[in-house]
Amino acid sequence: MAFLQELFSLEGKVAVVTGGTGVLGGAMALGLARAGAKVAVIGRRRAQAQAIVAAIAAAGGAGLALSADVLVRDQLEQARTCLLDAWDGIDILVNAAGGNLPSATLPPGESFFNLPVEGMDPVIALNLQGTLLPSQIFGVELAHRGSGCIVNISSMAAQRAMTRVVGYGVAKAAVENVTRWLAVELARSYGAGLRVNAIAPGFFVGEQNRALLLNPDGSLTLRGKTIIERTPAGRFGVPDELLSTLIWLCSPGARFVNGVVVAVDGGFSAFSGV
Repeated sequence: MAFLQELFSLEGKVAVVTGGTGVLGGAMALGLARAGAKVAVIGRRRAQAQAIVAAIAAAGGAGLALSADVLVRDQLEQARTCLLDAWDGIDILVNAAGGNLPSATLPPGESFFNLPVEGMDPVIALNLQGTLLPSQIFGVELAHRGSGCIVNISSMAAQRAMTRVVGYGVAKAAVENVTRWLAVELARSYGAGLRVNAIAPGFFVGEQNRALLLNPDGSLTLRGKTIIERTPAGRFGVPDELLSTLIWLCSPGARFVNGVVVAVDGGFSAFSGV
């Protein structure tokens, strides 16, 4: 047991989770706290961030609720200042902020040739710039130490072509590319103790996609059925099923793991559909 604790404990570490007020981000924040880290929960919705911090405290952990938009540098810098005043250091950054918008999605029956390209801009900004900017603001603290890790959140849409979600797929593919780029750049420039990896979740029911996957009575929509048919596990994921991968990537046990994208998808990315 002591050996496992040495490999995977986050005791004494300070973690930042952007998008920590969402379903997956909130679960990640709680999971990191349960592994021993102090966790700063960052989101635009302060009340939701405070609720996650309250859950962390109820479980015996330490949390800090910080309000910031991942696309606004000044807000992120203010959040960093508050965090450093409280805990004097950053070891882990989880870039969980992201999402999709109707403007970047091809409606049923519509032609790609009529889809306004500018409608994709907000989704690309949220997912790509919303990963890059926090990586600059909080990652510089990791660079100063020459150690720590950044975990980005990708998607199955980055790896497999999916109908309709063109903007989201483009944005998440960019997140995977920048994960590899940063892994190389930061390790070469600031030391091998600084690592950047990503998790590519399969299909989990969250606030944004619930109506796409489930009917009001809880039954599967047509799209939901298609996804389940192509997921060998035969079900959607549960947010806590991301935690072991997240904790591993952030722990000493992954100190030689850099620049990878780990799928947690119930076999979706392995299945050809045949």
